[in-house]
Amino acid sequence: MKNNMEDIDQLIKETLTKEEAKFYDSLEEQGVLAMIFGLFKGKNKWLLILMNIVTVVFFALFIYCVIQFFNTNDTNELIKWALGALIFIIGVSMLKVFAWMQMDKNALLREIKRLELQVSSLAGKMSD
Repeated sequence: MKNNMEDIDQLIKETLTKEEAKFYDSLEEQGVLAMIFGLFKGKNKWLLILMNIVTVVFFALFIYCVIQFFNTNDTNELIKWALGALIFIIGVSMLKVFAWMQMDKNALLREIKRLELQVSSLAGKMSD
């Protein structure tokens, strides 16, 4: 299957101009680190920076709640600190899920652009 995909990619690159081929190469599949750093590009980078700051604050508050939970003996205090820890770890989890969804969205957009380029290449080849 890999050879077949490489053959298709080579055929597509042959029909593209140099600029289009360079753009096509930039749409290759990315690794996890490249996808993470890709979150901080584009229109929503300010939002993701803010979300990461909030995630760090929530995690610090979670750690604080856990420490306080283990330092108290009163049952009511145990319940309050456990509830606080639970709320903050859920907040961290939700923010991380949002970031992973953004990474998935960026990967899908990259694949859609590749498909658009392939379709335009095929249309140009058919009209010749």
